[in-house]
Amino acid sequence: MGMDVYGNNPISEKGEYFRNNVWWWRPLWDFCEEIAPELTQGVQGHTNDGDGLDEEGAKALANILTISLSEGVVDTYEQKRNEYLASLPKEPCKYCEATGIRTDNVGVEHGMDVQVLTDAEASALGRAIGYCNGCHGKGETDSWETHYPFSRTNVEEFAQFLADSGGFKIC
Repeated sequence: MGMDVYGNNPISEKGEYFRNNVWWWRPLWDFCEEIAPELTQGVQGHTNDGDGLDEEGAKALANILTISLSEGVVDTYEQKRNEYLASLPKEPCKYCEATGIRTDNVGVEHGMDVQVLTDAEASALGRAIGYCNGCHGKGETDSWETHYPFSRTNVEEFAQFLADSGGFKIC
């Protein structure tokens, strides 16, 4: 699923369209809500129901994002977010029930339960047979929250879109 963001009255090609998949969009919009609550309050930013900002609001948000980029706010936010994500505990793999060997119907059908591991895999996992494609045989996965990345580049591109969009709708 993606968030297609359309400019209401674009003044350039950059202001016509901005797209993020849901993984990238949620942290971006969360950041906008954090640094510009007076602009984003009441905007249904986590849905693609056509909500958005008018031209004045979009330009104001573009300004706030641009200042945040130049003053290092975005970089600090990204660093702290990455540190937080790295600190999250691993989660038990749901495909192999944290065993590292997938024995459900899909695993058996694809031979994962009897798969012979490479020497490197066997050394790392402490066994010679059995694999899970969900956790690479480890029995645990990164926290689900780590699937939602945030980056300076994404903020820069969104700020450029906002500045030239003439307002926007999230569809």
